[in-house]
Amino acid sequence: MACLHCNRHKGRISPDEIRRTFLAIIATEATIAVSTATVIPLSEYLAASYRPDCEYLEGEWLERNVGEWDHSRLQMLLNGYLSNREKEWGILVVPEQRVQVKATRYRVPDISVLAGAAPPGPILEEPPFLCIEILSRNDRMQEMQERIDDYLSFGVHYVWLIHPRTRRAFVYTSEQVLEVKGVLRTEGPDICVPLAELE
Repeated sequence: MACLHCNRHKGRISPDEIRRTFLAIIATEATIAVSTATVIPLSEYLAASYRPDCEYLEGEWLERNVGEWDHSRLQMLLNGYLSNREKEWGILVVPEQRVQVKATRYRVPDISVLAGAAPPGPILEEPPFLCIEILSRNDRMQEMQERIDDYLSFGVHYVWLIHPRTRRAFVYTSEQVLEVKGVLRTEGPDICVPLAELE
């Protein structure tokens, strides 16, 4: 795996190069993304049910970019792959689960992986072990980076970011960013997902 965290070591890439790479990936979709946000009280967000579910960021209700074939298909395949190994790896896997990353910030990862018991309530208030985001053609770099930063600041150990068509994948931790070729992995618990098997 090539480390994308810094360029001090052979094969390492700077954060600016990571951003340029991400922008190039998104640009291949040839669309201009526009965020859709509506201001509502937190109590209204928590009481409501959205299809698909939305995120809540300090008063703003934010639609998520979902619903297209490539995104949905990869989400289903990845969710199934992980779910079939829950007992073996000691994990719990849930799609599109609300995660309270701060008092007034709620994210909805495409897939959350817990290493431990199920949550006591309907919303995850403790960090998942792994959050997985699958790129949509309308995703914007700044918003995706804010989402990843929210997860890591909250205490999520790993964040996987995957392009659904190319299967180009990045692994984010609090210490580094890696571009992954072939196999996505974590440690403690050890999760191993060969991207070629997600067809």
